[in-house]
Amino acid sequence: MNQTRTFMLMAAMVALFMGVGFLIGGRSGATIAFAMAAAMNIFAYWNSDKMVLKMHRAQEVGPGHPLHAIVEPLAERAGLPMPKVYIVQQDQPNAFATGRNPENAAVAATTGLMRMLDRDEIAAVMAHELAHVKNRDTLVMTVTATLAGAISMLGNFAFFFGGNRENGQSNALVALVAMIVAPLAASLVQMAISRTREYGADAMASEISGQPLKLATALAKLQGAARQIPNPVAEANPAAASLYIVNPGLGGVRDSLFSTHPAAENRIAALEAIAGRSLHEPGSATADPWPTRDSGADQRPSALGLGQPRRRNPRG
Repeated sequence: MNQTRTFMLMAAMVALFMGVGFLIGGRSGATIAFAMAAAMNIFAYWNSDKMVLKMHRAQEVGPGHPLHAIVEPLAERAGLPMPKVYIVQQDQPNAFATGRNPENAAVAATTGLMRMLDRDEIAAVMAHELAHVKNRDTLVMTVTATLAGAISMLGNFAFFFGGNRENGQSNALVALVAMIVAPLAASLVQMAISRTREYGADAMASEISGQPLKLATALAKLQGAARQIPNPVAEANPAAASLYIVNPGLGGVRDSLFSTHPAAENRIAALEAIAGRSLHEPGSATADPWPTRDSGADQRPSALGLGQPRRRNPRG
């Protein structure tokens, strides 16, 4: 089912690409767009890891680095070859995985993540990224992000080159629709790929790390920080947003058609169900990294402080 859904989503991306090409140049435009989509898929297949790592200026670390020491036993437990491990010099705490298959995979974490989380939380986050590698999500997400960005560019070109000229028409309205609708449709397909896979990766990460509640606390901290700390790479390359463990932007916190990730509180609830207990039961670490003032004694705190006034990170 996972493979079937993947092929359907990829086919939808190619169809969108061809549709915009048809609006720009008729049948010949659609043919050229199809050839471009095929070429981009092949290029992304062989170079997805290099593209993503170069975009982030990631630096590979060896066995002497703390992150490498965390990932190595997790990879062994997951039954995976040891991936390459990278550090990204970035304040926003986040992480991602890339690579066309487990034999050519890489996992990366930002310096902000290494500073914010404790060792068990880092392990839970990296187990999530290894789950994406084991499920072979990394290739699909990278290729789809590449095509989504290309379709957005094609939609913009449509506005300048006009509509279908094969029948002698230059329909500026059609071109305008292509400019608006095509990037939106591409983003929806890309978001669907990311959102449907995050829950599965969270569940598998719980098996790999054995600590679902540590992943829950990490998600709460990361999402809270992502709303306050900018991510220059994601801002410059919006199509890459789906690669991260949490949404790198300042978007809403609820699941919606336009969110690149499931709401963190929904993922936390699923992890609580796996663990069989709540983060807020006695003996559990709180998932709210920045407590709020004057919480009512009878009110159960949200894992993300939702519906409560937020304080800035006292560490900042």
